[in-house]
Amino acid sequence: MSILCGLPVLECVYCLGCARWLWKKCLYTAGHESENWGLATAEEFEPVPHICRLILSVYEDDLRNPLWAPPGGYGINPDWVVVKRTYEDTGGCAAPYMIYLDHDNADIVLAIRGLNLAKESDYAVLLDNKLGQTKFDGGYVHNGLLKAAKWVFDSECELLKDLVEMNPDYRLTFAGHSLGAGIVSLIVMYAVQNRDRLGNIERKRIRCFAMAPARCVSLNLAVRYADVINSIVLQDDFLPRTTTALEDVYKSIFCLPCLLCLMCLKDTCTLEEKMLKDPRRLYAPGRLYHIVERKPFRIGRFPPVVRTAVPVDGRFEHIVLSCNATSDHAIIWLERESQRAFDLLLEKDRIMEIPAQQRMQRQQSLAREHSEEYEAALRRAVALDIPQATCSSSYGTFAEAEEGDGSGSSSGTGSLLSFKKMRKRWDDFIERLFDVDESGRMVFKSSA
Repeated sequence: MSILCGLPVLECVYCLGCARWLWKKCLYTAGHESENWGLATAEEFEPVPHICRLILSVYEDDLRNPLWAPPGGYGINPDWVVVKRTYEDTGGCAAPYMIYLDHDNADIVLAIRGLNLAKESDYAVLLDNKLGQTKFDGGYVHNGLLKAAKWVFDSECELLKDLVEMNPDYRLTFAGHSLGAGIVSLIVMYAVQNRDRLGNIERKRIRCFAMAPARCVSLNLAVRYADVINSIVLQDDFLPRTTTALEDVYKSIFCLPCLLCLMCLKDTCTLEEKMLKDPRRLYAPGRLYHIVERKPFRIGRFPPVVRTAVPVDGRFEHIVLSCNATSDHAIIWLERESQRAFDLLLEKDRIMEIPAQQRMQRQQSLAREHSEEYEAALRRAVALDIPQATCSSSYGTFAEAEEGDGSGSSSGTGSLLSFKKMRKRWDDFIERLFDVDESGRMVFKSSA
């Protein structure tokens, strides 16, 4: 056809297609992924900055004389550190970690540091995986990270059991960054399956904060464990979006932009239905918190906004072409921006001057809303025919709140009615406290 017309028609169509793809990719920003998610509240986001500082403290050799403390310090008491393991202690089976008894927040914390580019043992953990190599609890997980998780759990479960029994009102929190985030995510999943080895601790007392995690679990597991795992992602971070083998990523670490561009082309040409139906495809685990602080075609950082959801489809599926894709992965930036975001949330609450009783009601409403969102995600996973997806799981963290409200039904109809009742109560509460002025803004009622 090109010869008959005298014009390179096919070549022109191909070039136009490539130009359109490139233009769409350049316009695609990380903010698009979470634009329909709900906004996080100060209560649920409060632990994140403190957890980031705990992870940062694992990098220190001497906590009494820190070298890299953030402004304001780590906010920890060195006397409350129970154990601190180094590479010599772990023998390369896992990254260094620390167990900290946080009396201020009634928390038992196991924190694991991120990848050390100078340690071959860390690479060995990341590269020990093949697609569909390891099954766990009806899904697939990263083989090397699961081995490291089991090693840490088996090494420390007796100590953790003693701490849990000595502090029956404390929560058990696992936290990590990057490599450590993948390890603690699988530790939590393994711990939930072996709670008898932790003194039969209730599931609602176990939680995990995975900072900038690798994609380490299949989609059905990522949704099922959203009640105990929270993943925090800063804007354009490349690792939670990296679908290629981690081996290829770290072999190409010095030509990472080239690799990211190739991955963009591959992911764009792959149908989303095909990706969702692949049971071996790995994802970032649990409930997602996305910190958004930059806007397209704008210079500089804006006040950060934290969005949260338990998504099934659209779960950080595409690489973002951004010069900040690697810097947003750093734990230092995560700590800094999460603290800024939390301060803004606190300032917003202070301006609204919410009374203590209404604040408690809001926390209960938030618990029920998270429960409804979790159940909706499970049902959507079943509706999309995700392999091994079921909607029979109960949302352990908020199970008691549901029972106390009489809305613990797992059926779709009961769940929908409970959600509508909760929304109506919240709307009534807002109407009692606020009025709308002539400009359309909400103002606090003076009578209230």
